[in-house]
Amino acid sequence: MGPHSEQRTGLLYGFAAYGMWGLLPLYWHLLESTGAFEVLAQRMVWSLPTALLILLMLRRWSWIRALLKQPAKLGLVVLAAAVISVNWGLFIWSVTVGRVLESSLGYFINPLVSIAFGVLLLRERLRPAQWAAVGIGATAVAVMAIAYGRMPWLSLGLAFSFATYGLIKKRIRLDGVEGFSAETAIQFLPALGFLIYLGVTGQGSFTAEGPGHALLLAFSGIATALPLIFFGGAAVRLPLSTIGLLQYLAPAFMFVLGLLVFHEEMPPERWAGFALVWVAICLLTWDALHTAHRTRTTLREAEARAARHAAETGAPDTPREAAPASLEPEA
Repeated sequence: MGPHSEQRTGLLYGFAAYGMWGLLPLYWHLLESTGAFEVLAQRMVWSLPTALLILLMLRRWSWIRALLKQPAKLGLVVLAAAVISVNWGLFIWSVTVGRVLESSLGYFINPLVSIAFGVLLLRERLRPAQWAAVGIGATAVAVMAIAYGRMPWLSLGLAFSFATYGLIKKRIRLDGVEGFSAETAIQFLPALGFLIYLGVTGQGSFTAEGPGHALLLAFSGIATALPLIFFGGAAVRLPLSTIGLLQYLAPAFMFVLGLLVFHEEMPPERWAGFALVWVAICLLTWDALHTAHRTRTTLREAEARAARHAAETGAPDTPREAAPASLEPEA
């Protein structure tokens, strides 16, 4: 398969992944008669057999023994499972209580929080445009807090939990399928225990609302796994800059659903906050594209100089991988 075909396939995978993530509120809305905590537990329980089926199809088991021999890494997996559980729970709850717009804001803010984490925790350096974007994002949060008389805790909770999850995943270094499988294995027993408790006390809904409802709960594992699989297919075929642009599809879909499908209120102060966040995102996007273009240009110039030097001296060309580290884009 040629590079252009690979890129087209990657784009299809990327649109599928982020499109499914963006449309998940429709799925959780179908389960609104079930409490958010029960839906979360069902999602965790049914994710494990889905993960095991994927591993069986891929015949990918060797990483499990290696992980079990690394207590520190295993501890990070437990922490990642806990953090993503909080994120999933907040998101499902936001749909059940009619706050999809606020959840979409959280995922719009998430890249800005990730950048702030990079500066504070990883000592990364920011370009001026990135500093400006973070500042505009903070202003957006302040505008909404002042207008509503309270902090947008749901949006911040989603943004910070997902950014924290990404930070932990950066340390774990397991690929998508392996990380998903390890985390769902951690989540399985607590979630199953909670569901057993609901069943014993007569509070569970799995068998109480008909086979259609039970199937929706069971398929929540597939609804969790499929976008992740598509994302993995996109990540190996597309540049990081393209993935970064595609990530805004999910909150954009959520925003449209909240506004047009669930008919949530959008007062002027909320429009103002969203507008500021979108300005910050446009600034980040421009900066990412500009930096990527500048880096490619610098690499091409370095390769051209190396080729000229090779032609003049008879030395072999400098391979692309040997480009100086200073030519890499800043964090």
